[in-house]
Amino acid sequence: MVRAWILLVHTDKMPPPLFTTNSMSICFRSRTERRRRREGFRHKTSSVSQLEIPPPIEERLTLEEASSWKRSFDCVLASPAGRSVFVEFLRTEHSDENMAFWLACEELKREQSQEQVCEKAKKIYLDYISILSPKEVSIDATVRESINSSLERPSAHIFNEAQAQVYALMHRDSYPRFLSSPLYKSLEQRLSALTCDT
Repeated sequence: MVRAWILLVHTDKMPPPLFTTNSMSICFRSRTERRRRREGFRHKTSSVSQLEIPPPIEERLTLEEASSWKRSFDCVLASPAGRSVFVEFLRTEHSDENMAFWLACEELKREQSQEQVCEKAKKIYLDYISILSPKEVSIDATVRESINSSLERPSAHIFNEAQAQVYALMHRDSYPRFLSSPLYKSLEQRLSALTCDT
């Protein structure tokens, strides 16, 4: 025997009416509710469209600058676009924490306030040095112990040795793979095509 229940009373605080048969349920919503949903969606869309979306990297980069990255790893690090593209590559290798750590150390070395040095050093330690961190960088035990013993009164250069080891790792392993990666080669091709068009 087919049973059906039809809920006719509907308010904003009640769930939408439900019509149920043996194996099928159909949800009926009022025109007002559908209109509110559509208006809400349009509102969200317009808000998103007003956000400042950065232009594609090809519009902020020249072929000459991208080609300069082949000269040395330091050329990549000196270029904001180079760092951005290199981080994107590192993400594909699940090692972007190396660059994040290196950049955090650079920022720490520019800090003048001792209070801020202490605060940022502890954050860097928890994010990248602690063995409990999911973003732990690869450094040797001696350097880790040295950091541990200096953490109570850290200087802006507390992570210098660790930063040097992470730099060497990226320079030796990641940088050559970056230059031969489809990501970098395809960027060069796109920039070359843009140069020819102009």
